[in-house]
Amino acid sequence: MKMWIFAVLAALAVGASAQCTCATMKWAMCEGPPCSCTLLIGNGTKQPLDCTALIPKCFLMKAEMYRARRGLSTRSIGGKQHETAIVDNDGIYDPECENDGKFKAKQCNNTNVCWCVNSAGVRRTDKGDQTLKCEKLVETYWVRLQLTHKEGPTNVNKDNLKAAIANELNSRYKLDSSLVKEIQYDPDARMIVVDVTKPKGERISDLSRMAYYMEKDVKALPLFTDQKNFNASVGGQTLMMEKIIVYYVDEEPPTMTMKHLTGGIIAVIVVVVLAVIAGLLAVVSASACQKCRLLF
Repeated sequence: MKMWIFAVLAALAVGASAQCTCATMKWAMCEGPPCSCTLLIGNGTKQPLDCTALIPKCFLMKAEMYRARRGLSTRSIGGKQHETAIVDNDGIYDPECENDGKFKAKQCNNTNVCWCVNSAGVRRTDKGDQTLKCEKLVETYWVRLQLTHKEGPTNVNKDNLKAAIANELNSRYKLDSSLVKEIQYDPDARMIVVDVTKPKGERISDLSRMAYYMEKDVKALPLFTDQKNFNASVGGQTLMMEKIIVYYVDEEPPTMTMKHLTGGIIAVIVVVVLAVIAGLLAVVSASACQKCRLLF
């Protein structure tokens, strides 16, 4: 009788444990009841999770770096539309996080080389040494998502597309649909450009979480437990996304200078500047000659 009772209790415990999962983090370790989940972000360091919301990007990056060092599965590292937009070209690093999951303004990746980041953890200054000062964490208020969908439907209504994407962002990433301000669509290039913007000064919405989870979904490496990819259904047609580039626009412009650009990029800039100057000189010269003809 005692053995039977023990077997029943054990079965119930296993059943309860199986039901305890974290929908927004596939690498979470969960136990209960009561159900509680954590994420390994370092050797023996477990970060408690709120699985009813998207996990802060800073915690996700720390977890990915930890998994990469352990040889476990991790992320694949992936023209600017706004003059101050920046792209995460530096790839993943091991960030310093605040207790609430926000990035610390200064990041050094456990080295003597440091830089300042925005609220999305993207570098916005030149790199320096440990003496580099980052006065505050600058907020990203505008995210531009440049998507490319696979070959398929091309006769897509733009208004219906905007509604479909806004609804998908809301249902999957809990993003306020009103923050989706504009959607542009080029059917020939199969390109969709989505502008997600919040008012400057607003600190409730974290656009970086949505962008990071979406980037993973499109690259077929979802962080969600359900492992679904991001697609948009419009008028009975499904647009399956295959590429994504994320641009970040901050409340203050980035302060990166030319001194850290590669020689090739600097050469291109110099050639363009010289071409512009030569064109201006040609225009001035032609104008002067025209005046000379009029005088004589």
